[in-house]
Amino acid sequence: MEKITFVIPSRNNLEFLQLAYKSIRNLNTKHEILVLNDASTDGTEEWINGQNDEDLIVHHNPGPERIGIVGMFDKGIEMARTDIIMAYHADMVAGPNLDEHILKHLKKGTVVSATRVEPPLHPDGPEKMLVDFGIEVEDFDMDKFNNWVLNEYKPKHGVNVTEGIFAPWCMYKEDFLAIGGHDELFAPQSKEDSDIFNRFVLKGYKVLQTWEGLVYHFTSRGSRFNKHAGGAAGKNSDEWLKTTTTNMKKFIKKWGTPVQHDAFLKPIISPVYNKSIVILNTNPQLDESLEPWFNNGSDIEVEIDGKTFTQEDFQIIQKLNDIIKDSGAVGEFELGNLKIKINSLEEYQNDLIHL
Repeated sequence: MEKITFVIPSRNNLEFLQLAYKSIRNLNTKHEILVLNDASTDGTEEWINGQNDEDLIVHHNPGPERIGIVGMFDKGIEMARTDIIMAYHADMVAGPNLDEHILKHLKKGTVVSATRVEPPLHPDGPEKMLVDFGIEVEDFDMDKFNNWVLNEYKPKHGVNVTEGIFAPWCMYKEDFLAIGGHDELFAPQSKEDSDIFNRFVLKGYKVLQTWEGLVYHFTSRGSRFNKHAGGAAGKNSDEWLKTTTTNMKKFIKKWGTPVQHDAFLKPIISPVYNKSIVILNTNPQLDESLEPWFNNGSDIEVEIDGKTFTQEDFQIIQKLNDIIKDSGAVGEFELGNLKIKINSLEEYQNDLIHL
């Protein structure tokens, strides 16, 4: 079996990291584990240094400031000594034969995700399994989870593969490097995954999810629910709320829409246009709400009057890229209280693939 490098950023997540490490070492092949220790103060460095494992590689950020998973994932993938890498999170437990089920679908130009089994901290969805094997490490019984995977589990939809992508995802290192890695625009983290997933799809990579290869995911314990950042199981940290709000605006600015995907998390990518807006009788609140939706381009020109602008008009702006594509022609028209002038229908989303 080909070897995989499991690339795992971790910040003050030692108890979860130890469980992730143990589960990967329980697989039948001894894969490379590459831990990116991001300014941890919980004994992570000391624990790693105490392991006698030639296939455990570490990169330490001494801190005190964290780098975040954007920079850490890319550093780890760059350091990987195998041809195949897996973007893995410290709060994930590998199920039996995870590697075999991933690799049998993997080839050049393909990204393969495992299926997540999660406790009920987020709503259920078509792309995952909601089964509670514990919210905290001390509640988790690995033997019970492994037995369930091997003897009780059945794929949710009666098929072994669907199209979609979410962590953990696995691909050839050269395919990842071909698009330039994660966009530092989204550092330290949040929406960096949705951005790179869009770019994978635009590059032409297939995105597949295996329903045979499972991980138990304690759910966002390194980000939104990280106790060292003020969060807890089911409780968002202030740090995460700030970065996700900021980065959603950056995502909209770059892609022209919020994150879009189908029920199985396959990205939906609207056309990207160069758009500008003129706001008459504006105010600071209106300026702030509309700023992410335009990029000062001249292909599409929009004019509004702040005195007559409504919530319905804002909903039009949110869907404007698809409306423009459907219009199919240059010219001028009015929609709601918006005056829209289309000078060019040139699309720019393919320019966003490579950094």
